[in-house]
Amino acid sequence: MMLLSDILLNLNPQQVVGNAHIEIAAIAMDSKSMDRGALFVAMKGTKVDSHAFIDEAIENGATAILVTQLPAVLKDGVCYVQVADTHFAFGIAASAFYSFPSQSMKVVGITGTNGKTTVATLLFNLFTSLGHTCGLISTVQHHIGNKVVASTHTTPNALAIQQLMHEMKMAGCSYVFMEVSSHAIHQHRIAGIQFCGAVFTNITHDHLDYHGTFDEYIRVKKLLFDHLPKEAFAISNIDDKRGAVMLQNTAALKCTYSLLSPATFKAKIIENNLTGLVLLMDGFETHFRLIGKFNAYNLLAVFGVAINLGQDKVNVLSHLSNLLGAKGRFETYLSAKDRVLAIVDYAHTPDALLNVLTTIQQLKVDDQQVITVVGCGGNRDADKRPLMAEVAVKYSNQVILTSDNPRFENPSTILDQMEEGISVSKKKFMLRIEDRAAAIQTACLLAKPNDIILIAGKGHETYQEINGIKHPFDDAQMIVDFFKTLEK
Repeated sequence: MMLLSDILLNLNPQQVVGNAHIEIAAIAMDSKSMDRGALFVAMKGTKVDSHAFIDEAIENGATAILVTQLPAVLKDGVCYVQVADTHFAFGIAASAFYSFPSQSMKVVGITGTNGKTTVATLLFNLFTSLGHTCGLISTVQHHIGNKVVASTHTTPNALAIQQLMHEMKMAGCSYVFMEVSSHAIHQHRIAGIQFCGAVFTNITHDHLDYHGTFDEYIRVKKLLFDHLPKEAFAISNIDDKRGAVMLQNTAALKCTYSLLSPATFKAKIIENNLTGLVLLMDGFETHFRLIGKFNAYNLLAVFGVAINLGQDKVNVLSHLSNLLGAKGRFETYLSAKDRVLAIVDYAHTPDALLNVLTTIQQLKVDDQQVITVVGCGGNRDADKRPLMAEVAVKYSNQVILTSDNPRFENPSTILDQMEEGISVSKKKFMLRIEDRAAAIQTACLLAKPNDIILIAGKGHETYQEINGIKHPFDDAQMIVDFFKTLEK
């Protein structure tokens, strides 16, 4: 319980109509699911404006309403608070309701097109191994110390975030590492969070169905850094051509990382093979269990964060060398009989797929064939679909186009759009198998001893979403089961 007047202290309302000295039992954004004595937040969405449901919220127990526009009729006994933007105010109010949990912990946000999950997960695992109680907010799952909480979005809504952080604070967490998506930044889901640092990994064409243009996508990502306080640190990958842009207007301490150029944190790849990476990092030669150039960047970002958080560099490298990456990120499985290597990876953008496939090409021996199983999600950026197929067929001996998470789209239409990226001369290296299980099984049957199978797209997801229904489907389990069948 908290007084509404205390919640309003940091909101700068345009006007308050009614008694603000009332106790608030909860904050809600769903008019149907309302605790008595709740503050209802009315927000304009892309499809629905919940200002239309204010009366329903009051009937269900709301005693205070947060709005951008006051209703024509005001009801007695209800306090109406008008603000310029309820999306932003929602985060501020939620933070206040949970007593500003981020101010009691060191919160680091990681943004970028690729690498967010791996960097956030590695940071969580690193600081946990260093003896700290930590929180993790990620695409794969959330962690509150040893407790695992299911994840539904890359970045949850503002209320869910603040509730999670409150639980983390109560559990004694000192550090929180969280993925920050462009959607979350644009929709003010991170409003009310006090970040002590932020990381930019890279940026490629993604989510243009939402942002409209690449420039707008970059602008939104940059907002995370623009709003950092001067006491924070900002770490950016300057090998990405937008890396320097991210730091232009930040008040935070500016840090960079690079494999190619002078930077605050610098590393050189000594070895890169299927057993892991050997990096010369900050003058120390260290073997890591992660594979690929893209993971060299991820490890360097993690190292930079750890040093900015006051950790000893030798201790950090020692612990970091023993860690594995996030689930569904370059996960490897080896068949016992024919030594076929299967790699499951979340790669769902052209750039991410290119990273994985070029890594495989660098690591494989001459007679190993690469068979890639790849699809594209429905109701997402359609422009990348032909590019995904083009990358796949360029760096594979055989490509199987298949369904990913079609959501509400026709999977056959998605495959048609992907196929547009494959030239006529390359079609002979392509199969089209809509059923994802059948596609993975076919890849296993086509693979000869020592070949490499890449299953791209879904990664950590243990479901396939078709017409709004989630069906159990785990790429990793599928490959394990098929390998067992073939070995009988």
